[in-house]
This record gives sequence, structure tokens and C-alpha cells, in this order.
Amino acid sequence: MKNHIVRTHRSAEEFPREEHLAWRIAEVATDSAEVAADTEEMIVNRIIDNAAVAAASLVRRPVANARAQAIAHPYDQGAAVFGLNGSYSPEWAAWANGVAVRELDFHDTFLGAEYSHPGDNIPPILAVAQHTGRTGRDLIRGIATGYEVQIDLARAICLHEHKIDHVAHLGPSAAAGIGTLLGLDTETIYQAIGQALHTTTATRQSRKGKISSWKAYAPAFAGKMAVEAVDRAMRGEGAPSPIWEGEDGVIAWLLGGPDAEYSVSLPSPGEAKRAILDSYTKEHSAEYQSQAPIDLARRMRKRIGDLTQVQSIVLHTSHHTHVVIGTGSNDPQKFDPKASRETLDHSVMYVFAVALEDGAWHHERSYAPERAQRPETIALWNKISTTEDPEWTRRYHALDPNERAFGARAEVTLENGEVIVDELAIADANPYGARPFARPQYVEKFRTLAEDVIVPAEQDRFLEAVQNTRELAAGELSQLCFSVPDEVLARAPKSPRGLF
Repeated sequence: MKNHIVRTHRSAEEFPREEHLAWRIAEVATDSAEVAADTEEMIVNRIIDNAAVAAASLVRRPVANARAQAIAHPYDQGAAVFGLNGSYSPEWAAWANGVAVRELDFHDTFLGAEYSHPGDNIPPILAVAQHTGRTGRDLIRGIATGYEVQIDLARAICLHEHKIDHVAHLGPSAAAGIGTLLGLDTETIYQAIGQALHTTTATRQSRKGKISSWKAYAPAFAGKMAVEAVDRAMRGEGAPSPIWEGEDGVIAWLLGGPDAEYSVSLPSPGEAKRAILDSYTKEHSAEYQSQAPIDLARRMRKRIGDLTQVQSIVLHTSHHTHVVIGTGSNDPQKFDPKASRETLDHSVMYVFAVALEDGAWHHERSYAPERAQRPETIALWNKISTTEDPEWTRRYHALDPNERAFGARAEVTLENGEVIVDELAIADANPYGARPFARPQYVEKFRTLAEDVIVPAEQDRFLEAVQNTRELAAGELSQLCFSVPDEVLARAPKSPRGLF
């Protein structure tokens, strides 16, 4: 990996385009290094993972609405949409599939200086691959680039500190991945990256306070914008530049300011793109920093016993967990029994309470209104708080994966004064956890979430195709989608008429 110092440059400064971060990323996208076998295996795992969570979310209202918008844009030899037979304009297929993948907060994650869900790269890259008749090998190369770029940006550039939503790293990564997929030149990818960043930089309010369905739409929008940016760049249209480093650019006015410096590490020429191996998927449908607390709650519930005897629970954790999903956010909505599902999955206090009571977590039942509004749950929920522990913050940012921690230490005080303490640094399903996910676990997750949604024969067909991705020829990538019976789609709320 090669480090690149990224800072603001005045317009009057000599700043060659070849030193722009967008150009450096474009060079990574055009590099011809082969995809390593373990990287390819994980890419296939994540295609399975995306399809699994898309199946589970297929009849939810936001997904049904996004799908209805895609249906209004049919396209001969276009891209596939989860649940449907047919072919649709690639940017709208990326949109609909992106919402389906993101809706339940149940796919992969990478946490660094910024947090990210790099599986969000797959819907736009796959949609363009289907539309343009690319091969499975092309798709794998494109996805490897998408993951590499988003994770490298997330390692180096913090967005949430400046209240910018994390999808600002996704627009550029998806554009770069599409560039690799299509074999575009460095100049074209450079312009597409600049446009994608410019059109996908938004505030963090989408994940603050009363969180709405836009939380799922935001990454889908970034993927759609990346597809459109590539289309314009291929036609010869340019982008604001230098997009990150310009005097009125992203760093100067949206991030650290004119005096800020970032060190971004990118693969050297000829170096394999392996960043996907540093990411991890979810066993539970909740914000990633709730994964270890769920496992911890399940482990502690027997020791605690009668939960009515709990006086207080304090979760000692990292700064990020405390301020994003903990009481450090100062969001009263995180204690609202009538809050949206999106709000509840960003409340570690709610998640820990329900996991303690149920000893399990379910992507639907754990968020049901009748579940959230149980009096005993509300009572326990309001006894839980978080606090930042500098050691947990240090470990959150540790480069050594053996030290890295995204969990918490729970101190449970009972009415009789007894204090029960336990901690868990990483989720059981993490690559360094007690039960790391591998191909069998990804397949099991797909089978579980696809039950009563995708008929068994279609499940078998999809799994066979996806595990043979590299061998899929031009025109065969539509196999990496699934269809469902009409009666399944009929369970979804009817989408009201919009503009399309």
C-alpha cells in the first residue's frame, strides 16, 4: 500500500492532476492486478449475503416503493431487480436493489476512521454488468475495486466528525468499481469519481434523531448517482476538480478545513485489492456496533436472572458507539417505544434490553411495535446507558485486528447492590470472533431469510449460479438475481402513484 497525503490546494497553486486523490483512485481502478482467490471467495459470499437480506426485506414498504419506481423504467437488455422477472434501466435497478439490500441494516460493514457498508457497492456494479453484458470475471474485478476504494477511504477520512453521511465514500467507490468492470481509461474514471462524490455528499441527519426510511435509500441513491456519473463521463462530461483538494472543495468546506491533512493508503501498481477481507457481515439485523452487545446480552442473561431486579446497566464502550447509537447521541428518540424501526436499530439501549429479555434477535419480531411497547421492556430499556471508555475508543481504531474492538463492557447493578460485569470485544460472527462466518454460514443465512419468500428450486438455482460467478459468460449475469411468486410480492403494501 502507498500513502498519499491529501490536503487543500489553493487555485493558484501548481497541483498536477496526477496528484489528485480522484486520479490516484482512478489509477487503482485501471490497474490490471489479478483478484486473489480468497478475495474472490469473499466477493461471492457477499453477493449471497446481499441477496439474503434483500429477500428478507422484499415486501417492506420502502423496498416496494423503490421497486415500483424501477418497474416504471423497463429497458431491453437492462438489469435485473430482486423479486421480478424482467429487465430494467440499470440505474433504477441499482436503486431498487440497493434499497432492498440496505433496508434491514443486515449486510456487511467496515469500521475505521469512518464507518461503511461496502456491500452497497454490489447493486450498482452488478446492475451495470448485467446491462452491458459483462462476464463473471469482469464483475468480480469491479466489486474488488469498489470494496477496496470505499474501505481505503473509510480507513483514512472521517466524515461523521463533520456531520457528513458515510455514503460520501460510496459514490466514488461505486464509480471506480464500475470503471474497472467496464475497462474504462483513467481519465474517464477520474471524471466519474469527481461527479459521484459531488452528487452524493450529504449531512448525517439521515441517521440522527427520528430516523426515517431514507437511511436505506441514501446508499441506493449514491449507487444510482455513480451509475449516472459514469454514463456522463463516458460521454465526455467532466467533474469539479480537484474535488477533494480544491480551494472550495470537500476537504476545505465539508471536512477538516483548509489546514487539514489526510493520509490515504491505496494499493500500489500491481498490488492485489484485498480490502474486502477486512470487512465483516452481520449475524443480527442491527447497527454493527450492536452486534457484540447482542451476543454479550445473550451470554449474561442467565447470570443476571430476574431482570426486574436490575437497578442500572452501563455499557462502557467506544466514543463512536456512545455518540452514534448510545446515550451520548442525546437523542430522546432512542428511548421512544413508538420510534421507527430505523431509530430502534440505532439504539443500543433498546437492542441490549430486548436481547437480554429474549436471548435472541430477529430481524422482524425484535422490532415489532408490540415488542417495543412492552411495559417490562420499557422499564429495563430506560435503566441502560452508555459511557465512553478511552481504552475502548483506542481499540476501536486499532490497526492490529487482534486488538480491534467494536463491543462493550457491561456493568449490571442489581437492587441488592450486586454488580455483574462482563465484556465482549467483537461479535461472534466477526472473522476474529467465536464463530466466524464462512461460506456455509452465508448459505445458511440466505436459506433462513429466503424461507417463505423464494421457492426452494429458485434458491438452489441462485446458489449454484453465484458460486459459479467466475465462469458466467457475457449475458449470463442475470442469473445473480432471484424472482419470487406473485403472491409473495402481493404481501407488500401497494405503492401509491408517484410521478412515474
